[in-house]
Amino acid sequence: MYIGKAAQLSGTTVKTIRHYEAIGLLPPPERQGQYRVYNQQSVELLTFIKCAQQLGFKLKELQAILLRHQGADLPWELAGKAIADKKREVLGQITRLQQIYAGLEAFEASLAGAKYQCGLKRLP
Repeated sequence: MYIGKAAQLSGTTVKTIRHYEAIGLLPPPERQGQYRVYNQQSVELLTFIKCAQQLGFKLKELQAILLRHQGADLPWELAGKAIADKKREVLGQITRLQQIYAGLEAFEASLAGAKYQCGLKRLP
């Protein structure tokens, strides 16, 4: 299949596919004359990359996972480790955000108390 069909099936764009090839995320496809020819495995890899990005993976992280992927099965073991690492990272972010939220709640409460004590009833 040509690049347009691969883009359509994977939910990406032609520009994205060319970019992934340029940075080494997607192996160079076979060619028929001047046309790039993609297979189902290419579409699956593109779909994997898109899904991983939607779940918070950066292209650099995906490059590390797919570094040696050249037409073979996806490196599921490396992907599993990367997913576990990403989950730990997200849990850390959640913890930090919860701390910020608690701080905002406390700050809001202290402002409300100060407003009442100072008789500043006109403040919103």
